[in-house]
Amino acid sequence: MRATVTIEQDKMSLLMRETKSKSKAAAVKIAINEYLMKKKIEKIKSKRGKLEFDMTADETRHR
Repeated sequence: MRATVTIEQDKMSLLMRETKSKSKAAAVKIAINEYLMKKKIEKIKSKRGKLEFDMTADETRHR
């Protein structure tokens, strides 16, 4: 998918430097993937202590 966005030059330069990307598109893709992964981890952590399991960790491991 193509999209046109306006990003300040100093922020794009910093993003490219931090991600070690040679292109703007690659830097943005890395940033989006990192953000989405962070959000998934937050969702998983928010469920801590709220889920019940029928099997122990050992039983699950040996299946």
